[in-house]
This record gives sequence, C-alpha cells and structure tokens, in this order.
Amino acid sequence: MRSDVTVIFDARRTVDLSVDVAPSPQAASDARDWFEAAWDTLGCEPLRPSGKVLLLDKIMGVADALGYDVLSSDAKESGEFAQHAALALDKPRIIVDLPGLSVGY
Repeated sequence: MRSDVTVIFDARRTVDLSVDVAPSPQAASDARDWFEAAWDTLGCEPLRPSGKVLLLDKIMGVADALGYDVLSSDAKESGEFAQHAALALDKPRIIVDLPGLSVGY
C-alpha cells in the first residue's frame, strides 16, 4: 500500500512524505511499539490535561520532537516516521497537523 504522510508544522513549513508499506496485524503492532519507544526516547510530554496518551498523540508528539529540520532533511528518520505512521494507522493518506493538534486520514 502506498501511503502519503503530511506533517504540518506551521503555515510556512510542511513536510510531505510517501512510503510503500505492507500492512499486517504484526506490522501495525510493531509500529505502535515504535511510537511508544520513540515517545519515551524523545522525552515527549502528554498533550491532554488528563495525562492520557493515545496513539494519535504519540504520532503528533514524535513528529513535533523530531522537528521540521529532521523530517525535511533526514531521509532515514523521515522514512521511518512515515512508514510507522502508515502501518500504525493503516491509511493511504495521513495529515499530522501540529498547530491544530490533530491527525486526520
């Protein structure tokens, strides 16, 4: 499956990524585990006052922590992020809107 992942950092900075993935239940589980590990490694903080962290929050937090510079210039990091987002959500089009605090598909 081809998946296009867009990360919006602000009105002037957007990163468009495309990956080809082979979805499976195991791949989705591994992708969720990758976001959990990246969330911890990057020191991300919960977005909600309740402290509850959902998968979509982890995707936004990891994208924000990696930042525009990394996702726009580091092919390995950006490819890994896009691949895991596509596998975790199993969607052909994903939009990570950091200013809007949303992930749409």
